[in-house]
Amino acid sequence: MQVSARNIAVRIDAALTLTLCALWLGAFPSWAQTAPATRTSPATATARAGQATGTTQAPRTAAETPATAAPKTITYRAPRTPDGRPNLSGIWQAINNAEWDIQAHDAKPGPLVVMGAWGGIQPDLGVVEGGALPYRPEALKKKKENEANALALDPEVKCFLPGIPRATYMGFPFQITQSAQYLAFTYGYDFASRVVNIGMKSKAPVDSWMGWSSGKWEGDTLVVDVTAQVEDTWFDRAGDYHSDELHVVERYTPTSPDSLLYEVTIDDPKVYTHPWKMSMPLYRRLEKNMQLLDYNCVPFVEELMYGHLRKVETPGEKAQEDSTLPTAPSDAPVKNPEEEEQP
Repeated sequence: MQVSARNIAVRIDAALTLTLCALWLGAFPSWAQTAPATRTSPATATARAGQATGTTQAPRTAAETPATAAPKTITYRAPRTPDGRPNLSGIWQAINNAEWDIQAHDAKPGPLVVMGAWGGIQPDLGVVEGGALPYRPEALKKKKENEANALALDPEVKCFLPGIPRATYMGFPFQITQSAQYLAFTYGYDFASRVVNIGMKSKAPVDSWMGWSSGKWEGDTLVVDVTAQVEDTWFDRAGDYHSDELHVVERYTPTSPDSLLYEVTIDDPKVYTHPWKMSMPLYRRLEKNMQLLDYNCVPFVEELMYGHLRKVETPGEKAQEDSTLPTAPSDAPVKNPEEEEQP
């Protein structure tokens, strides 16, 4: 079959067009190198931007990087208890650095120089949503004083109970035991515990370290209203605190067989200009024979709290005190216990 001159010309034109397109695309390598957003990390994007402009940029610090809230759309359906509610029973634990600071923070040394890297604080994006905490000016001043004197002022140092929500993310596991009317929360730290009464209407008879918890179900989410906490507890070791008007609302939502979404709304008009929120995932402990073990910190702080009350004696005072103790005469007969008559 013969090919006409016209067909040959069309083919030559097509080949030239493809060649020109390839050369044109080669002149703009950034187009060809553009990758889907899901495959390019922020650090890589920053480095590429620096290469393209001939400058370099330092990576963003934790304080400059906003915390990303957990997804709110939950499609998972948890196993049910006999009364038809989601079964939250199990041993859970938060994996983050909120115990050091619930807000975003960079790595920094610990409170004791002699501990070196042992006491270093890891960086973290924080668990607070919406940026910095909305402190009132006078309250922010107190927060900074707390942070500067945390070793002396943080109630955790003296083994006091942590309160809610701090007990949840201290780094210790905690256990939920569930029935139709109650949920018992048992924490690994200092034998802390509380009971959530479903549908309770009564008010707390007195303020306490762990507060007064009443609960209800909203679909698959357990909502816990916590009131009547003493004002002595903190939210973290960075000095974030509250007053006696603290009102906490917790939300526990199953997100998978081994995870919960934990959301907390804090309202305290004495300390903050408006309510604020924190959120984090909680993970089920899956070790074989996992159980809560005792962490009794009271003996660890007795010397710190009461050591100054100990009577200190000099060797001379000790000898003088011993000399006043009654002693048996030197010529007194010594009884043999084996020879004593049995009753």
